[in-house]
Amino acid sequence: MEELRLLIVILLSAVFVDNYVLCRFLGICPFLGVSKKLNQSVGMGVAVTLVMLIATAVTWPIQCYVLDTLGLGYLQNILFILIIATLVQMLEMLLKKLSPSLYKGLGVYLPLITTNCAVLGVTINNIIDGYSFVESMVSSLGCGLGFLLAMVLFSGIRSRINEANIPTPFRGLAVTLIAASFISLAFMGFGGIIENIFA
Repeated sequence: MEELRLLIVILLSAVFVDNYVLCRFLGICPFLGVSKKLNQSVGMGVAVTLVMLIATAVTWPIQCYVLDTLGLGYLQNILFILIIATLVQMLEMLLKKLSPSLYKGLGVYLPLITTNCAVLGVTINNIIDGYSFVESMVSSLGCGLGFLLAMVLFSGIRSRINEANIPTPFRGLAVTLIAASFISLAFMGFGGIIENIFA
């Protein structure tokens, strides 16, 4: 029961309290670039979630059973980046075959998942936080769902921004960043709530 409670706290904290986009400010490039349309936001969010889960499933055992055992921990970043790049290339080929419209809609941002610091951050932070394999997978799922939630929320806000009459100096990127900062402030308000609920 205690283990289940811990997994729920890890999941909800990753989605709301430690949201990688809105609280840790990782993965901002696709957040700002692909959030103009809902279907592209959902596609990017699902793709990033899949890459986070698969990357964690591959990197955690490599870190624990290979790098740590052989004393090669200093190769962590290089190896993890290579693994993530390989996974993204496989995902890109799969999307091109199964969903050409989504592949075309994501455009340049799909290969950019390779350099999405949120994916690398999740894999490294799971190890730094001392999570077990199951805890790491739950954390990655929560981070991916948090990324998806941020993308969908921001997509809705951007559609409203496009319809609004905005003063000239705030049009374009300025109002987009202001809106993102307000969402970020709202998510930071979740801090401490999850732990208190499950304490």
